[in-house]
Amino acid sequence: MGQKVNPKGFRLGVIRTWDSKWFAAKGYAKLAYEDRKIRDFIKKRLYHAGIAKIEIERAANKAKIRIFTARPG
Repeated sequence: MGQKVNPKGFRLGVIRTWDSKWFAAKGYAKLAYEDRKIRDFIKKRLYHAGIAKIEIERAANKAKIRIFTARPG
């Protein structure tokens, strides 16, 4: 039997990029959990907007959140 590969992980670096763009030497688990909470909150709150993807970038003490939707507005 062959190994099963996640399609998204298979395409990383070739066609797609990561959904979160940041680096943490310490406290990685805390930031990853915070990203998950942010994504869940936005998806629950803006369910009617048809959200396709949420990208999170962190630099120093700031966080940029990009929301890609099917419906503008």
